[in-house]
Amino acid sequence: ALRKARRQEQLVSKRLLREDITAEELGQDGAKVVLDPLSEEEVLELLRGVQRGSEDRKRSLSQLRWALQNKETQQKFVRLDGSIRTLIGLFTSSLADMQMEAARCLHELSHSSDPAVVEACLPVTSYLLTYLSGYSIEFTELCLYTLGNLVVESEAVRKQLLPQGITASPHEAVLEGLGYVLSQLLQAKEAPAEIIPLVLDSVLPQHMLRLVCSGLKAGTGAAVEFAWCLHYIICSHTANMALLSLGAVPALTSLLLDLASEMPQDASEGLELLVCPVLRCLSNLLAEETGCEGQIQDERLLIALFLILQCFLQQHPFIVQECLWLLNNLTADEPFFCSALLSLDLLPALLQLLPCSRMASVLVLTILCNIAEKGPAYCQQLHRQAGPPQLAADPEVVGQCFELLHLLFLHWPE
Repeated sequence: ALRKARRQEQLVSKRLLREDITAEELGQDGAKVVLDPLSEEEVLELLRGVQRGSEDRKRSLSQLRWALQNKETQQKFVRLDGSIRTLIGLFTSSLADMQMEAARCLHELSHSSDPAVVEACLPVTSYLLTYLSGYSIEFTELCLYTLGNLVVESEAVRKQLLPQGITASPHEAVLEGLGYVLSQLLQAKEAPAEIIPLVLDSVLPQHMLRLVCSGLKAGTGAAVEFAWCLHYIICSHTANMALLSLGAVPALTSLLLDLASEMPQDASEGLELLVCPVLRCLSNLLAEETGCEGQIQDERLLIALFLILQCFLQQHPFIVQECLWLLNNLTADEPFFCSALLSLDLLPALLQLLPCSRMASVLVLTILCNIAEKGPAYCQQLHRQAGPPQLAADPEVVGQCFELLHLLFLHWPE
């Protein structure tokens, strides 16, 4: 659901990392237990157990972490005097197992949708930043996702979390977490004015492009997150010249060619999550008034797009819309791609996409309009290659049909 929403709109979101479900969290039938809220006295007793220096402290802390999965229990806990101070004390202690359990408790709280609960967590921000070079990958990852959750709620946290050295770790899980945090920052309301300029003044854009374009070799998790980071930067319209100067268009084009050439018959699950933002990044860069579509002029990109379409059509039809947006932007002003589409005999494959959805119909017809608009020779080829399409009687589709007819009659009255 998160991925689907993020395809449709810019979206801040919270994520929850939990270790494998333990036996105590499962009922007799193997189903996950839905936790009831604890009473205030029970929450207080757990807090006292955590505060005592006894051997049972870790057990109390584990029980607390489990109990904090309940929204009402979270609210009762943060209202208790000294509760967050106690967790921060354990989080900053030298006892690794206590530190990890306290981090998990704070992470559960950071995921809350209750502003009071999240506000209570804000004092931990500076410690989370300190521990980004933690003693283990798991601990660092937990700190990152906790920070990413807090970033959603607090501009103050966003100001603290200046993205410096964000690609320092070589570990895939940590890089993915860093990409998540950065994507949260880049969607903040103040991002175009305050955060994106900082990103552009750093080495981050080169790192992001490199990580996205090495996604097939280095692991897709981090590549997906940083591809969305690039997408949010491009959507802000504040940095596109900088990205173009870094060679973003040829780099993303090359990635799509690689993806298409290595695409298995049954595309591996999860690859669509990388393909989607890469298509969107390239499409939005081409929409800039920079003539950057002239940078590509490589008909292999059209073949790659149709291979990707064929691969994802059945299982992930949303990719059809993304590919057609890119085809639309490639053919809008550039005769090269209109000619290539016709000379490579890709028109029948394009027309087969008409029944996929209303949006697919509109986009296919828009691409045909882009071709017809180039003049009489293009209209003749369209007439020769295209059979009568089967279309739904949707008003927008019908309107686009009339637009195409208008262009055909205008340029080629015969």
